[in-house]
Amino acid sequence: MHGAVVEAFGKPLVFKDFDIPVPGHGQILVKTEACGVCHTDLHAAKGDWPLKPTLPFIPGHEAIGIVIGMGDGVTAVRMGERVGVPWLYSACGHCEYCLSAWETVCPEAKFGGYTQNGGFADYVIADPNYVAHIPEGLSATEAAPLICAGITTYKGIKETKARPGQWIAISGCGGLGHLGIQYAKAMGLKVCAVDIDDGKLEHAKRLGADVTINAKTGDPAAAVKAATGGGAHGVLITAPSLPAFKQGVAMTRKRGVCVLVGLPPGEFPAPLFDMVANCISIVGSFVGTRADMAECLAFAADGKVKADIELQPLSAINDVLERLEAGDVPSRVVIDFS
Repeated sequence: MHGAVVEAFGKPLVFKDFDIPVPGHGQILVKTEACGVCHTDLHAAKGDWPLKPTLPFIPGHEAIGIVIGMGDGVTAVRMGERVGVPWLYSACGHCEYCLSAWETVCPEAKFGGYTQNGGFADYVIADPNYVAHIPEGLSATEAAPLICAGITTYKGIKETKARPGQWIAISGCGGLGHLGIQYAKAMGLKVCAVDIDDGKLEHAKRLGADVTINAKTGDPAAAVKAATGGGAHGVLITAPSLPAFKQGVAMTRKRGVCVLVGLPPGEFPAPLFDMVANCISIVGSFVGTRADMAECLAFAADGKVKADIELQPLSAINDVLERLEAGDVPSRVVIDFS
């Protein structure tokens, strides 16, 4: 098989040929049809985070493909089924978090394209108990961004606890945010979209945002409060920017919830007085569970959510990662293996 490999942090991925892997007990072999490219892939390739992948490794955690091989003991999928191999590659299944359907924070969780080889290759080994089951009617390229960007924004919106008819502010209208706007509207929320790019804000309007605010002009928090009558009931920060995090807390209504899903470098100094005096909650949200995955894919299968995608071949992956780092990817890039 052909794959793109990180051999050294901060260096271009290297293209290599390998033997097709053989699934062991409890594993499946997936023939890759498409794989989305995520900002996390860039972090992985650069070794940005404290827990670094073991070199060499194959990135990619938005892989969609067909099950073509099974080891012994597999019952959760069938041959020929289209599945997704997501960020949550596997978990222990028996800790307090797994038993309470919070497998995303399992201490023994493994991650696709990070601690396990991922989808920037023709074939990928997966754990059948943790793959996404792709509904009929969703193509591989359509589904790929949803199993990371889609589930991340959908779960984040759920974590705001905002109810139908209430306001949610979504900060960052790019690869994650443009999906968040669609999920929020499908969930009956009123959306205030915040970005620094007028083009992305125009796109947000087309996707159904009720209000758009350019954070470069004036005070975005004051603008959100004016538009929503006191602040958003829920705020979702997708932008990997510390200023966006600070602004997001200031946009939050009294007793509201500000949810962080972006991962900018550095420390986040929380405004303690505002949090205490206004009873504001700041919540971190990390992708989503298998139940969240099924729900977020169901919205897309019903035609309520659709990722804006740009198709590229695997040979272009280094160029795509460079563009991601430069902020030159408007929505989501998907590697098309067809």
